Amino acid sequence: MSFHHRLITDTTAARQGLLAAPIIQGVLLRGEVSLPSYIAFLTEAYHHVKHTVPLLHAVKAALPAHHAWLNDAMDEYIEEEAGHDEWILDDIRACGGDAEAVRQGQPAHATEVMVAYAYDTIARRNPLGFFGMVHVLEGTSVALALQAADAIQRPLDLPDSAFSYLRSHGTLDQEHTAHFALLMDGIERSQDQADIVHAARAFYRLYGDVFRGLPLPQGVAQEALA
Repeated sequence: MSFHHRLITDTTAARQGLLAAPIIQGVLLRGEVSLPSYIAFLTEAYHHVKHTVPLLHAVKAALPAHHAWLNDAMDEYIEEEAGHDEWILDDIRACGGDAEAVRQGQPAHATEVMVAYAYDTIARRNPLGFFGMVHVLEGTSVALALQAADAIQRPLDLPDSAFSYLRSHGTLDQEHTAHFALLMDGIERSQDQADIVHAARAFYRLYGDVFRGLPLPQGVAQEALA
């Protein structure tokens, strides 16, 4: 079994935990959406996506010599991810939200913890553990982004310009997945593989906490309290 396939298999339970988040189930299965919930999602997305390029630079700087073959891949990721945080702010503006307040604001606790764990993984454990975060974020995006964008846009009657982040990532990450699989299959050291699986499981839980912290649409939230 290739390592990429094993990464998917060994993190299946953690992935299901993320997908069970009430807001994800509500949007995809029951069409439960609201503008405040969508803007809250974009707000938290901004506060972790703005760290993507700095995290990639940190990974590249921390790579040991025997993983120098990953440098070109890091450069490609950095080039492709640059500016995506600004796309999210544009989406917030298109929704009528205050993008500058989001830029100057603070993330929710769950988002802050997820970002902190990413930096800590790179600095303290193994820089390759960051690929666990890539696996979670890109894999979730491929599975959900385009479907979620359609489910949110129709009932809220939002313009296409409010979905540049979801739709671009849903499409781009489909392209990234094959490249990511090749990278993972090039990682042969058992400890590196174990660290990536460990990180992916953790990021599924942490990213799930981000979704679990988002406000549910008002009617759904009232039912949950009843």
